[in-house]
Amino acid sequence: MNNSIPQPLAAQPVPGGLPLLRLGFRPFYVGAALFAVAVMALWYPIFLGQAAPASGVAPVLWHAHEMLFGFAAAVIVGFLLTAGKAWTGLPTPRGARLGALFALWGAARIAALVAPYPVFFLLDVLFLPVVAALFIALLLRAGNTRNLKIGAVLALLGVANLVFHLAASGAITIDPVRALYGALALIIVLETIMGGRVIPSFTMNVTPGLKLPNAPRRDAVAIALTALGLACWTFNGPRLLCAVLLAGAAVLHAVRWLSWRPWVTLTRPILWILHLSYAWIPVGLALLGAARMGWLPPSAGVHALAVGATGGLIIGMLTRTARGHTGRLLTVSPVETLAYVMVLVAALVRVAVPIAWPSLYAPALLTAGILWVAAFTIYLAKYTPWLAAGRLDGKDG
Repeated sequence: MNNSIPQPLAAQPVPGGLPLLRLGFRPFYVGAALFAVAVMALWYPIFLGQAAPASGVAPVLWHAHEMLFGFAAAVIVGFLLTAGKAWTGLPTPRGARLGALFALWGAARIAALVAPYPVFFLLDVLFLPVVAALFIALLLRAGNTRNLKIGAVLALLGVANLVFHLAASGAITIDPVRALYGALALIIVLETIMGGRVIPSFTMNVTPGLKLPNAPRRDAVAIALTALGLACWTFNGPRLLCAVLLAGAAVLHAVRWLSWRPWVTLTRPILWILHLSYAWIPVGLALLGAARMGWLPPSAGVHALAVGATGGLIIGMLTRTARGHTGRLLTVSPVETLAYVMVLVAALVRVAVPIAWPSLYAPALLTAGILWVAAFTIYLAKYTPWLAAGRLDGKDG
């Protein structure tokens, strides 16, 4: 008689270590949401001149840098350290190693506010290259060449951050805003790559009988035009060329988005937030093209991409991946839906009001900031206990 434990039960590892440090999404999602609240709450008094970063970075540069290299980068790193495990079948940093990466990210965020500039510089420029090296090494060990381009984007974000710091400190004579534009461009390109993978897939998975068309050539051209148009904009290329490239990319992304049939997701907030957020990409590209021709201020396109597309996709993926990786149903409650609406309305207010009513710029900034803070406060209140605890199904991760 065989008294051994059945194989399916024996094969299940016992989760170990602090739950918050078992997989990359856990600390970085909590940290990113907390930072999203903190940095926006601080931005309005800094904007009014009532406070200033001790690092000496100009207020507008601090705000843009921390939203890109603090908030967005944390979400990207948390997502990739989680997805990398699924893509390769190999372990990603956990426990003390994951805690050290998170501590480095957090230390740089604090240093930006309270430390002398050299301390901020050193801590901040280390984070992305370290993560990029870990992620690319993971892909190479697994022979996963398909995702090396994502690792390359992560490495280029590290380069853009270094260029920003060299420019901001006067070590090189370029406008540091150009490095921030480059970072936003890289993030948008990453969103077009990942959005094309997950949004139609998620949509088909929950819509019986739905078969969305696969158009790899169109998508490749759309992504290439996006990269070229945003590069032209970043490096201050010829006005007409930039505008044409950005307009072409906007049209192709609009066609791409419509081919995903976003209207079928209207009863599923966890899906429509991804669709509506992606729709900000063609809008933002078109606005940047118009700005390049001198018809609009650049901030309209920048915030369409940074708040509408990036903020919306982030709040959508923060909820979806956190639910999936903690063993919960992929449905959201009315309070999470409210957070989605708040981020999208914040984007609309931040982009549209200064264009239509320039005299209301300051109230629009305050209103959008309040909506943003409220949305991520909702996320923190609901998801932090889940991310700090083990999975509902008892599995590791």
